[in-house]
Amino acid sequence: MLGAPNPGSVRADELSDARARQNALSQQLKAQQAQVAEINDLQAQLSTQISSTKRELNGINADLASVKANIGSMVKKIAVVKARYDAQVGQLQELDASLDRITVEENVMTLHLRARKELLAERLRQAYDTDRTSMVETFLSGESFTDVLSQVSYTIDVSEQDKALAEQIVSDQQALAAVHQSVDMTRQATDDLRVQTAAQKVKLDAALVELKAAQAQLKVLEAATKRALAIQNAAYAKVLRNRHNLAKAIAATNAAKSALASKINDLVAAQYAHGNIPSQYNGTLTWPMPGVVSQDFGCTGVVYEPPLGSCAHFHQGIDIVNDYGTPIHASGSGRVVYCGWNYADGADPAWIVIIAHSQALETWYAHMVPNCPVAAGSSVSKGQVIGHEGNTGHSTGAHLHWAVRFNDSFANPRLFL
Repeated sequence: MLGAPNPGSVRADELSDARARQNALSQQLKAQQAQVAEINDLQAQLSTQISSTKRELNGINADLASVKANIGSMVKKIAVVKARYDAQVGQLQELDASLDRITVEENVMTLHLRARKELLAERLRQAYDTDRTSMVETFLSGESFTDVLSQVSYTIDVSEQDKALAEQIVSDQQALAAVHQSVDMTRQATDDLRVQTAAQKVKLDAALVELKAAQAQLKVLEAATKRALAIQNAAYAKVLRNRHNLAKAIAATNAAKSALASKINDLVAAQYAHGNIPSQYNGTLTWPMPGVVSQDFGCTGVVYEPPLGSCAHFHQGIDIVNDYGTPIHASGSGRVVYCGWNYADGADPAWIVIIAHSQALETWYAHMVPNCPVAAGSSVSKGQVIGHEGNTGHSTGAHLHWAVRFNDSFANPRLFL
């Protein structure tokens, strides 16, 4: 027999290595798909949050504190999505590099396998008679060289070296098949990931554009709110210079509110007794007018607001600023129980309209222009004009103080929208 040249280095564990890499690749691709799904889920959450924030910003009298919190949450979420996206881009680059490596490996293995097949064919030809060469070539065209050798062994004496070479060829074919499958898997995964990454980049860019637009719109609204609040603060500057006068003003405001509330309770009870208002209100309220919310419901830093609970200063309604004379609409259907001056305010009363929507639910509209488009005792429908924005009473400029009283206590109007 001829000596066997070495057509490339041969490792005994090449097949097991190829299968191990194939399994590792499968696990890696599963993990990547899970990460893609996670990013898509984050993008969906972000899209929903962006839509919600845009609706709130474009709606009437946005809750700027809520919008600001949402935008802060969006900033954090976009940062997470961007980090995941950047990691995905890195994985795509790794897949591209892996594809290059295993493609080269496949090409090298193909060349080695071809060389070994040619070597075995040559050895068998030399071992056979010339007239039997065609039979050997037929055998060598088979897929399994183990089968070839078992058949050839009946007619020729095949050396152990030739058997080992044939077995190596069989192993090489299996390893090559595994590597080829890895190439196909990696190429498909790379193509899929590239498409998904491009789609996610489009979504991420769109989210960044929407975020910047929301931040810009929030700044505009915050600036408008700040201007409106500055006008209010300026009107109280003289009062703030005298703490005694401030305390008297706060006490008077509380007394006026209590006196009017007591009067309204009697009026509502009378209307309810005559069957003019229901025991419960079936529906939601709407904003009485658009504008800038200069002061929201709840604890406030505005020192001329009275204390309540744990708050040193508490605003029991929502102040909405628009142009003087802006129409004010009923927040819900009901009955006007009062339209007139709040004489409990003292020498400078505010013009106020109060609507009872049920036995337990009322809406108050203060500082209005002194007129009554709808007389007290009349029923109104949601959205009907009940007056106009004014500057009456202890006002700090033209605005509407809108309040909701529920079960004898003032509540946040936003809870009823």
